[in-house]
Amino acid sequence: MENNMEDLPNHIAIIPDANRRWARERGLAPWKGHEVGADNFEKLITYSLKKGIRCLSIWGSSIDNLTKRPFEEKRALLDIYRRYFTKMLEGKEIYENEVQVNFIGRWEEQFPDSLKKIIYEVIEKTKHYQKRFLNFMLAYGGTDDMLLAVQKINKKYQQGIKITAEIIKENLMTVNLPPVDYMIRTGGEPHNSAGFMMWDTADAQLYFSNEKFPDFDEEKFQEALEEYSKRQRRFGA
Repeated sequence: MENNMEDLPNHIAIIPDANRRWARERGLAPWKGHEVGADNFEKLITYSLKKGIRCLSIWGSSIDNLTKRPFEEKRALLDIYRRYFTKMLEGKEIYENEVQVNFIGRWEEQFPDSLKKIIYEVIEKTKHYQKRFLNFMLAYGGTDDMLLAVQKINKKYQQGIKITAEIIKENLMTVNLPPVDYMIRTGGEPHNSAGFMMWDTADAQLYFSNEKFPDFDEEKFQEALEEYSKRQRRFGA
């Protein structure tokens, strides 16, 4: 059964866990799992647009993914980004669906200029769209985001000022994103990582799939959406 529009979450965040485990089980190099995962993301993005999801956030990599993993894996991951974002830039889907594409995290510190150039072009060509929002969290961690926000607040405001929820949000990397309604994590491990979007997921419904991300296809995504439609959000009440 298809979900009614009113049953759909406005903002979905996805933690795509277990690409490496998926590859290891098949005797493949870790980055092969990332490649298949990227292909799967492309399908899920298309499906979310078809379903009418207004805002979709995808955790592409943490800072540790880019600083602590073997060089070959990092190089392969950056090459996947290069190929995928070039394909996005040259395709029709984001333009036909009026998707604003955002990149959130410390990617400018971690990525080579050639990749940053592609990302800047995607940002520039989609910045005026307001119908749909697609957010890639790259070199991103929620704990890091919160610490940076506190540091910015400390520098910007007078001592003794009352710190409000609005001030905190204004200083986060995710300042322009709405609250997350539904956070989906694949891979069979029911926990958060690195405080992923900790402020924005405060009232989110959580969904943990046993499927490793390369196997979390459109059918599994639809099952997650149907599960959301059955829940009642109480917001602490």
